[in-house]
Parts: sequence; structure tokens; C-alpha cells
Amino acid sequence: MFDIGFLELLLIGVVGLLVLGPERLPKAARTLGLWIGKIKRTVSGMQREVSAQLEAEELRQKLNEQQKKLDESLNQARRGVEGVAEPTRSSAASPSSKLPAEGDPASSPGEGERREGSSPLERLDDALARKGGHAGGAEDAPAAPQDSATSRAKDSSAP
Repeated sequence: MFDIGFLELLLIGVVGLLVLGPERLPKAARTLGLWIGKIKRTVSGMQREVSAQLEAEELRQKLNEQQKKLDESLNQARRGVEGVAEPTRSSAASPSSKLPAEGDPASSPGEGERREGSSPLERLDDALARKGGHAGGAEDAPAAPQDSATSRAKDSSAP
């Protein structure tokens, strides 16, 4: 810290001996040593605290970076799931696109347009009826064909 050599210490000791005298010099040297020790301990404690704070800040930055990476990967996964779900939603929303391909004799382009305008419950019933009605369970299976037959009768009776 201070650049004090042997000659400077010897000069300070001689001046101290002349100023304080031989009786008070040992006591003053002891007191000076205690104060220097306290100062060194205080400085080293401060250095430890500063280094601990720096390490804690580095850890916070690393945690923030990891949190951002996790958020980005979560958002990517969410977009992927939504991307997979979108084609399913669009195909479920327009059941008339599957009807001519399946060869249903009751379907026609005019009827498909009416189904899109019908309620979501009727479209769901139609979809369940085409798939065999086994998506809802034992009590839902008989009800689905009756509802879809009713909706088909309504569609065919319309002018």
C-alpha cells in the first residue's frame, strides 16, 4: 500500500524515540500496531463484502439470462403447439370440406354453407355422427346420431 522502506521506518523510529522518549515509545508502538491491525481488518472485510456483492450481481445477471432463454423456449413451444392446433381448428370449423370426400350422399355445396351458419353444437353433433359418435362416451353416443339426423332434416327441408 504505502511504499515505505527500511530506512524510512528507521527514521520514523528515531524521531519517535526523540519526541516520545524511551518510556512512552513502546506503548505508542503497541497502540499504533493495534490501530493498523483494525484498519487492515476493516479494509479486508470491506473487500470481502464488495467481492460478494459483485458475485451476487453476476449470479443475478446469469439467472436473468437463463430466465430469458427459458421464456423464449416456452414461447417457441407455445407457438408450436398453437401452430399444430390451428390446422385442427380450421378443419373442425368447416366440416363441409370433408363431407364430399367421404361420399355422403346427403351433402351438397348449398348444405355445407348452411352448416357453417348453424350453431356450433349442431356442427359438433355432425362431426361426432361422421366419426361414429364414440368421442363422448356411452350416454352421448345414441344422442349424437339423433341430433345430426334432426339437423340434416332441417337442412334438407330449407328451400
